[in-house]
Amino acid sequence: MLKRILLPAISCLILAAFAISLPAQNVGQKTSSVALEERIRRVENNLPPIPLGTGQPPLQFTLQQLMQTLKVPGISVAVVDNFKIDWAKPYGVTEVGASIAVTTDTLFQAASISKAVTASGALYLVEHGKLSLDEDVNKELTTWKVPENEFTTTQKVTLRRLMSHTAGTTVHGFPGYAVGEPLPTLVQILNGERPANTAPVRVDVVPGTKSRYSGGGVIIEQLMIMDVTGKPFPQFMQQTVLAPIGMSHSTFDQPLPPALAAHAAAGHLADGSPVPGKWHIYPEMAAAGLWTTPTDLAKYVIEIALSKNGKSNRVLSETMARQMLTPQIAGANMGSMDDVGLGFFLGTGENPNEFDHGGSNAGYRCIAMMFSDTGQGLAIMTNSDSGQTVALYLIESIAKEYGWKYTPPKHSASEVLSLVQAMRGTQAAVQEYKYLSKATPPLYGVSEDTLNQLGYGLLSSGKTEDAIQVFKLNVEEYPKSSNPYDSLGEAYMKAGKKELAIENYTKSVELDPKNQNGIEMLKKLREQK
Repeated sequence: MLKRILLPAISCLILAAFAISLPAQNVGQKTSSVALEERIRRVENNLPPIPLGTGQPPLQFTLQQLMQTLKVPGISVAVVDNFKIDWAKPYGVTEVGASIAVTTDTLFQAASISKAVTASGALYLVEHGKLSLDEDVNKELTTWKVPENEFTTTQKVTLRRLMSHTAGTTVHGFPGYAVGEPLPTLVQILNGERPANTAPVRVDVVPGTKSRYSGGGVIIEQLMIMDVTGKPFPQFMQQTVLAPIGMSHSTFDQPLPPALAAHAAAGHLADGSPVPGKWHIYPEMAAAGLWTTPTDLAKYVIEIALSKNGKSNRVLSETMARQMLTPQIAGANMGSMDDVGLGFFLGTGENPNEFDHGGSNAGYRCIAMMFSDTGQGLAIMTNSDSGQTVALYLIESIAKEYGWKYTPPKHSASEVLSLVQAMRGTQAAVQEYKYLSKATPPLYGVSEDTLNQLGYGLLSSGKTEDAIQVFKLNVEEYPKSSNPYDSLGEAYMKAGKKELAIENYTKSVELDPKNQNGIEMLKKLREQK
């Protein structure tokens, strides 16, 4: 199995992306290759400009410049056009300070995109009569049961609800485990028992009444698959989904086997430093454990789109694929996630045929998206906590180049200020904030969280004094809110200024007596005196 995973997935399209010289078959082939290279260069060099305040020129980056500015060591991209991979290309290195270049075969953590891939495995079992979408999961679970309580009296947890984040289950996501730490079993994770580092997965909302993202619910899905098949989860997914689609550089194995670890990119924090041990380990495989490449993810979303159109059935039938990509939430009172299918998030408005999923593990950010009507899409994977910003601007450039019917998400003021800070310094970012906070009509939405995010970005980058100045400004802007004082207290604590930390934590707790973090920090600081 390891040899099959490591075999290079070579195609003429990927070769063209790397501009490998091959004997020309005809003039048309050579012209096509040159045209593709020019198209790639336009994507790389025409990231959308970032408008700033009056009198300030917009920020303009190439892909390489944005990676350098945000300290993103590596990125890998695959672009889909007409239901085929048009090109795939890597950038940067697998680890800061190393000379190993990212290749199209370099493995990245897919993080929460794992949920979308897992969904195909669960739906395969539904189609083959092994699981039910709408039956109480406790009828199919054997090694563990969802604890019954007052919320499950009339409505039950079902596979459909787990996959659409409407089961009422807790635990949003998972931090993973540092290399060398003891790893919990799946049952220990579900019960919140040591060495698990997350709370128990429980139902605290009536199932089917509210949408709320729950990685904990997907762990129940993982256990269901294992219980009904009797197979280890990575083996089942390899046999049922990865191999049939041709995802030859993908695995759910956790920890990553040494033979594959040699081909993996190390994760990096926002300040550019590597994650200790290179990456975290995720026994929560279905929710966060997939290692893969953008080329393999592109194959996956192509397969789902083709299945929806009745042109492939290597994993799912047309009927099941259409159900997968149908909104599952009825009514607008269910919460903010009324665009979720079974495992994927779905486009709305101008983008009704879009389906996508993003991922965020410690040191990795990634996204896979596809338009089932036009056959256009992409997969982008990065080895940095700052990779999401790079990915969002790169998506806009690709969408423009390929003429997508795509409405990009609005960029946040926090994101813009972080870029201004990285390019022009903290004072320039503060001045930009002051302009944005008064601009009419607003250029970007400014809130209490805007400066808070900028401050924490500075704090994580070791610029503690700059962070203190930003948090102080936020206190001035929102003097009756608890959180700015809490953040300022944290910055003073990191700077070793205990009295000022106590003063601000005290004010935070006065404004919000339920601020448990402030209460705990005050206790800790006073014990140190």
